[in-house]
Amino acid sequence: MTLARGEEATATRSAWLDGVNPAVRILVAFLLSIPLLTTIDAVSAGVAVLLLVLCIPLTGIGFGTVLRRMAPVLLLMPVAGLSMLLYGEPGGRVYASFWYATISDDSIAFAVAVGIRVIALALPTILLFSRVDPIELAAALAQIVRLPARLVLGVLAGTRTLGLFVDDWRAMSLARRARGVGDRNPIRRFFSMAFVLLVFAVRRGTRLATAMEARGFGSPIERTWARTSRLSSRDGVAIVGAVAIMAAAIAVAVAVGSFRFVWM
Repeated sequence: MTLARGEEATATRSAWLDGVNPAVRILVAFLLSIPLLTTIDAVSAGVAVLLLVLCIPLTGIGFGTVLRRMAPVLLLMPVAGLSMLLYGEPGGRVYASFWYATISDDSIAFAVAVGIRVIALALPTILLFSRVDPIELAAALAQIVRLPARLVLGVLAGTRTLGLFVDDWRAMSLARRARGVGDRNPIRRFFSMAFVLLVFAVRRGTRLATAMEARGFGSPIERTWARTSRLSSRDGVAIVGAVAIMAAAIAVAVAVGSFRFVWM
């Protein structure tokens, strides 16, 4: 059965996380990240990742979408673990040693912990902000966090133009392909197009800033907002849930004896 356009829009906004205030999402992201930045053990990070995966149905994002957006992180994860594997503090049995690099039991454990921790730090950002509305985020930052209106509106304008960069890149690729320019050297083509895109961005930013200034967006007087940002009981549940996830992850790590602060 095919949904009407209005019904389809309602269906896509039916996720539980959509009712959480964007300002609270930022706080939840900090609550999920700070404990992982102060500890370095695989168990706490692994438990946090497992609990966050169980929360994916609440976000309205499919598992396949999350996996695709995590693909760059998964590709870079071995790079983060490699430095710990080679140059981490050695301990336990030593398997190999060359130059300044030593592979031992402790360095392997650190490498695994860092790799899992990279996933645990990136996953909350994807889950919390993939479906957030930039306008609602700007309203929350101005009305809840009380940030200056000029800063909020500037960030909002910049966020709304991100999609134009993708369109510009696609248009330049098609134009260069039609003209047969730069197809032999992909690296040179990338940097050439990136420079052109930078020029487009500066010009567009200048015109946008002038237009916003002419319409009074830079006025020092207190301004009204088209959308009212409020806090609800769901925001409290989200905060308690984030604290519970981190408490459970740390508790399991302490119970199995693997909990370790970064400075230990």
